[in-house]
Amino acid sequence: MNAATRTALVPASRLTGWLERFSAAHDGRESLQDTDDGVLLRMCDGAAAVLTPPWPDDGRPGRGADLLERLVSLASQERSMGLVLVRRAGFAVGVATAGKLEAHKVGTASARSRGGDAGAATVERAAAEAARIFAGHSFEYLATGGDRQLVESVLASQPLRKHAPLPRLAPLPVTDPKMDVLTRAAADFCAIRIRITDAGT
Repeated sequence: MNAATRTALVPASRLTGWLERFSAAHDGRESLQDTDDGVLLRMCDGAAAVLTPPWPDDGRPGRGADLLERLVSLASQERSMGLVLVRRAGFAVGVATAGKLEAHKVGTASARSRGGDAGAATVERAAAEAARIFAGHSFEYLATGGDRQLVESVLASQPLRKHAPLPRLAPLPVTDPKMDVLTRAAADFCAIRIRITDAGT
């Protein structure tokens, strides 16, 4: 039977507690290794976890005595992002620093688009609102989620093309980009991503 894999998003401030619980649940840690994908934890029962920081060190590596301390230090750095979350029926855009929104706009496809191309209407509105909000802020990364094709259409719009060279954070799955989802996403983009592989049975 193949081992199950899942992903957890853990804020840097909570990683120590998460590691303690994970270790207790899997008979302790067997090894710790630095890899291209992140910090690899192998557990005594055969489970494993790869911990990836939310952003590259970009010349600003984390500080600490070991791999986990440096990972937490890197993930704790206050960095800024422009968020673009899009689904066919709605969008959420904003700018956030240290996981907190500084400006935002959430909207849906206009009523007149029903029965027509709601996706195109949403892209148009999302692009216009993102351009308006982004114009008043500076940020380091693009953070995206939702329908990949619609997101790319928003970012390809003329007002947003100047942001295209910015590095992108790993996208998040988004089903309904409402205000609470945008608020949560701003924090989740700053979290450490942990890909957990359970022990095979």
